[in-house]
Amino acid sequence: MKNENKLIGTSLLTSITASLCCITPVLALIAGTSGIASTFSWIEPFRPYLIGLTILVLAFAWYQKIKPQKEIDCECETDEKPKFIQSRKFLGIVTAFVIVMLAFPYYSGIFYPNTEKQIIVVDKSDIKKTEFKISGMTCVSCEEHVNHEVNKLNGIVNSKASYENGNAVIEFDKTKTNETEIEKAINSTGYKVTDKKEN
Repeated sequence: MKNENKLIGTSLLTSITASLCCITPVLALIAGTSGIASTFSWIEPFRPYLIGLTILVLAFAWYQKIKPQKEIDCECETDEKPKFIQSRKFLGIVTAFVIVMLAFPYYSGIFYPNTEKQIIVVDKSDIKKTEFKISGMTCVSCEEHVNHEVNKLNGIVNSKASYENGNAVIEFDKTKTNETEIEKAINSTGYKVTDKKEN
């Protein structure tokens, strides 16, 4: 039974660790400390291994739980009901929690409020489009965090961050904001602007 508890604990720990790089930006937004958003981005390269380990540990825990028990000739009473923490129901709850944690990067965007606003453009020649190269983004949650911070600025027409491309393409009204302010907003998330070029 102790081994089962260790397996369950290990699967919980590895699933949380695997998603930590994507959970941190959401927690940073909720806490209002956006600078810590990129703290665990170093975990991202290990994510596939952590997911694999989690699945292996959970599969072994389920195997242990459903394999036929060996009959032991004994006069002692063995009809005792197992504790909840040692039941299949508890293992099922843990499995569901692990799935939710491992899938977190794919639905993390729902935690970010919609910061897009209606922009009235007086003169189209005032609209500028700049690509900012950004280091440290590892998932959709990172993209949402960058877009959220940039959209707080006045004059942002469109902000599209991409962790896959390692950039954010931002359209803005140059009479209301500038590249320096946008760079500061991006850097405040904990991800760093490494280069920028006008499109």
